[in-house]
Amino acid sequence: MTEVAEPVRAFIEKTLADNAVVVFMKGVPDSPQCGFSSLVVQVLDHLGVDFVGVNVLQDQSLRDGIKAFTDWPTIPQLYVKGEFVGGADIVKEMFGSGELKTLLSEQGVLAA
Repeated sequence: MTEVAEPVRAFIEKTLADNAVVVFMKGVPDSPQCGFSSLVVQVLDHLGVDFVGVNVLQDQSLRDGIKAFTDWPTIPQLYVKGEFVGGADIVKEMFGSGELKTLLSEQGVLAA
């Protein structure tokens, strides 16, 4: 696994600590820059989840760093309460099965 540069690791850890739901994505929630990021944003919007989107395209070290941080090769990446949930395929599958809604409810980030 590639080592994550300390400033990048600190930024990722602070972002995850400060926000209950975070998507490291290409683009921003109002303007996703790829279909996979768009899919995750649409799912979270559909469920009514407040989340923070972090644009990895702004900084190559962040883009590489988030992949190394989780040892997960793709973007977007969804985190809930600091825990890595998965990428677009996993989010789509969990949404379809109802598992994502359950997880978000259990974590207290989904309005009842």
